[in-house]
Amino acid sequence: MHVKGLAKLAALAALVMGGGIYAAVPVATFAESKTLALQIALDRRGFSCNTIDGQWGRMSQVALATYCAVNGYAVPPSPELARDILFPRERNLLRTETVTQREYDALVRIPATPEGKASLKAMGYETIMEMYAERGHLTEGALRRLNPGVAWPNPPVGTLVKIPDFVNGQGAASPKASVLRVTLSRFEITAFDEKGRLVALFPCSIAADKAKLPPEGELQVTTLIPNPDYTYTPERVSRGGRIERRIFPPGPNNPVGTSWIGLTMLGYGIHGTPKPEQIGRAESHGCFRLANWNAVRLRKMCETGTSVVVEK
Repeated sequence: MHVKGLAKLAALAALVMGGGIYAAVPVATFAESKTLALQIALDRRGFSCNTIDGQWGRMSQVALATYCAVNGYAVPPSPELARDILFPRERNLLRTETVTQREYDALVRIPATPEGKASLKAMGYETIMEMYAERGHLTEGALRRLNPGVAWPNPPVGTLVKIPDFVNGQGAASPKASVLRVTLSRFEITAFDEKGRLVALFPCSIAADKAKLPPEGELQVTTLIPNPDYTYTPERVSRGGRIERRIFPPGPNNPVGTSWIGLTMLGYGIHGTPKPEQIGRAESHGCFRLANWNAVRLRKMCETGTSVVVEK
């Protein structure tokens, strides 16, 4: 199917799903939730609900509806049925990890001032909770629910922590993207392969200031940078003062996260963020923000010259 036609089909499916929020059927434990299992299964295949939380909201609806549209399935009427019908044999949903001293040694305190941030060796995680939530593509609330009784935010070394398994779990590797479509009105980026098939969907944030949004049209990928640093430029300078730029080191708490996809519009790109739970809004300074794990996945799908179409 043609790229535009498929994008419209996915959007239509999303609208069909948009009429309601489904309540999860009570289960013995949060870890056994079929809604949680469905979010993990969709994420593995590149159809992201952004942060996994076991709750059924708009971004989960869109991820499911788009996956169904691409694969020619009718959209099941509830997440519980969707899990049973679409992914009945999904295995290795969760894995257990052990908090280590090395992880504690890697924690940092992020200073409030630009000078302090520039002085760091890396902009790493501030807590074990933040580290494990990102590793499992989870909200911090969902991490707590998966691990009741754990002494968050910094459980002692040796603590066992359960998170979604994106290491040993099933799900195909991400194919190469030939075209990316940034749909501003839906706060999403979709990726298409060379045959025009929609192969991935990622919720994103866009510029809060409409004047900073790029015009509709086509851009290209110019750079692909893992673990980028960030050049901080103050927005205001005192009269007669000198602009003092600061270089913030790489890390998950860097303002552009753990991946940078540069575009032909100068200074503009697709990148990660240290605040994944805020994705899906008009709040960025101009670029397109993704959760760090989605920015990494999308970067690996792209090449220099990949087409990026911006549309309303």
